[in-house]
Amino acid sequence: MPTVADATGRRRAVAIAGHRGQGDVVRTFLDDPDGAVRATALGALQRAGALSAEDLRAGVADADPRVRIRAAELVAELRGGTVAAAVAIVGLLDDPDPVVVEAAAWAAGERDPAEPGAVARLAVLATEADDALVRESAVAALGSLGDPAALPAILAATTDKATVRRRAVIALAPFEGDEVDAAFERALTDRDWQVRQVAEDLAGPGAAEDADDAPDEGGGEAPH
Repeated sequence: MPTVADATGRRRAVAIAGHRGQGDVVRTFLDDPDGAVRATALGALQRAGALSAEDLRAGVADADPRVRIRAAELVAELRGGTVAAAVAIVGLLDDPDPVVVEAAAWAAGERDPAEPGAVARLAVLATEADDALVRESAVAALGSLGDPAALPAILAATTDKATVRRRAVIALAPFEGDEVDAAFERALTDRDWQVRQVAEDLAGPGAAEDADDAPDEGGGEAPH
């Protein structure tokens, strides 16, 4: 490992090596004692065209959440293809760190096809996770995957807090049916103006006018 005294300097060195395509140099930082350096090394390996499935698996299993997050991000960037195809990340959906779970949910939604077990776990997170950001990320992933089994969780999320409701309305776009139509109708009169706006954009011209006579629950912030 190159002898750079401080972690900031080592991160800089590994980033430069990645930009220069020096994969062999980058690889010497994968066992760095600082998690931020290891996370930077993963991204630098990808930039240098030297990232392997084994590197990603090690990142997913790393003790530092920053490395696990970076591994999930790389799986998302690769859309679960190439070297990421054989790398399982569904276990990160049960990570003790909610930021890792949020990143893993996003990554799971970017895989095509979905990783086995991901839809079922995302559906639970979308409705039961304590962290609203995790629920939002899980709902977004379910919408991206478009699996019919995800619909009940997405519909349930349309009654969550405003940020999750907005994401849930967007996630309904790939789906059809009476329940979906009813959810869009409710969203057109949602108390949050951003939820209403998303519903109007997805429902098409005339939707807002059709909902004008519906009662407004009030309490939402008007656009400025």
